[in-house]
Amino acid sequence: MSSIADNIGSVTRRIQKATLKAGRKASSVKLLAVSKKRPADDLRAAFDAGQRAFGESYVQEALDKMEALADLDSIEWHFIGPVQSNKTRQIAEAFHWVHSVDRIKIAQRLNEQRDSALRPLNICLQVNINNEDSKSGCTLEELTELADAIEEMPNLSLRGLMAIPDPDQPEAELRASFRRLANALKKLRQEAPASGPLDTLSMGMSDDLEMAIEEGSTWVRVGTALFGPR
Repeated sequence: MSSIADNIGSVTRRIQKATLKAGRKASSVKLLAVSKKRPADDLRAAFDAGQRAFGESYVQEALDKMEALADLDSIEWHFIGPVQSNKTRQIAEAFHWVHSVDRIKIAQRLNEQRDSALRPLNICLQVNINNEDSKSGCTLEELTELADAIEEMPNLSLRGLMAIPDPDQPEAELRASFRRLANALKKLRQEAPASGPLDTLSMGMSDDLEMAIEEGSTWVRVGTALFGPR
């Protein structure tokens, strides 16, 4: 059975091959280890193998892991699940990134509850790119209003967009979904909100990361290919 370190090496090579094929620098794409429902020991093994960024979806589970791994100074915590209003304080206080902001109310709460002594909280706006009833996320039409509102929030840094396209759609439609998100980010850059560098596309997972990278992804969120099936 492959070790977590072996799996990280394999996924890293996939990322490097895909970035090379796309004519991009290898450093332009980062690996986010989706570690929800994984024990802290698995995260420690991944950290020992060089992985630094971890994605969590459940606040209390994440806080428990943060406590267990408090000795790992350079670990980076990303919240990637739906953000509930009653959890925003804990998220604002404990995480470095939130990939799943989809409405102004949540952004306002994160901004108000982020300690101003900390660096601004990096956020991505989650887009429901295929308009699925089962998925969180704003529409493409709502992005400008959200970005304009966040421009006025000093404790947030708007970094870009995130989406989880329908994995069951045909390959051509999946690619089109990734491309729509990339084009939406380009449009936001043209509108030039001052609240962040807008350098991030969080898209692509274990089964489709190569396609996502070809369409501009800068963070690929990978769980199963690193840790195995849950």
